[in-house]
Amino acid sequence: MSIATDLAALPAQQLDAAIAALSGRRIAVLTGAGVSTDSGIPDYRGEGAPRRTPMTVEQYLSSDAARRRYWVGSHLGWRAFATAEPNAGHRTITTLEQRGIVSGVITQNVDGLHVRAGSRRVVELHGTMRRVFCTHCGQVFDRRDLAVRVEADNPWIVVPENVKLGPDGDVLPESWEGFRVPSCTVCGGVLKPDVVFFGEFIPAEKFREAEQLVHASEALVIAGSSLVVNSGIRLLERARRRRMPVVIVNRGETRGDSRATVKIEAGTSEVLTALADALEA
Repeated sequence: MSIATDLAALPAQQLDAAIAALSGRRIAVLTGAGVSTDSGIPDYRGEGAPRRTPMTVEQYLSSDAARRRYWVGSHLGWRAFATAEPNAGHRTITTLEQRGIVSGVITQNVDGLHVRAGSRRVVELHGTMRRVFCTHCGQVFDRRDLAVRVEADNPWIVVPENVKLGPDGDVLPESWEGFRVPSCTVCGGVLKPDVVFFGEFIPAEKFREAEQLVHASEALVIAGSSLVVNSGIRLLERARRRRMPVVIVNRGETRGDSRATVKIEAGTSEVLTALADALEA
């Protein structure tokens, strides 16, 4: 279905209420996986989301076998993940930022699509798949360069044509025996993608940056997040304490629905497009 068709099906009453709540205010935007589904990256919990058991940071750091399994799946998904393009929702947020309506975007996604769409102030709460770092010496590597190393060391790896991509750009590998895990070229240490694994905390300075963006704004839009992760709820509460309007756009229930000024049950691309047209008028 096209965005133009979807716009006609939007709930007019909720859309009008959101426009009234946001008009004339500087807006901070918090995004989750639902913003990237129109780019072909699946959601964690939405309809059709793949069932997955995420690897914890403890498993990753303590087990050679776990790291082999992770890197095989991560690399197989990386090629498809890296070719995803920003969609209308990402581009709309960028346009609103350029016109001074959006103060910045806080994202729970690791796909880097807000950056690629041209947004200037992006707080990546859970990190980014663009970088890999050494857990021993701290050296940082570009993921694209590392992918070349992985394929040179493991020439038998073939990316499947119809890969079932996970929300973090991984797939479930059939086998990982014999895979050579990349190590740090500086000290030989363990490499880890620059993302927050399950069992890790969001860096305190990163959350403070997100808080500062909310505090510098006059309204908060939450798009494509079920708010299951506590960081999202904490930012919503920061906005509520400052008596800021909060608009939630998501297909399906979220933990913040009862606390929102307005909840719109619809896709993020079409709603953000409609809101932008009204706020720029």
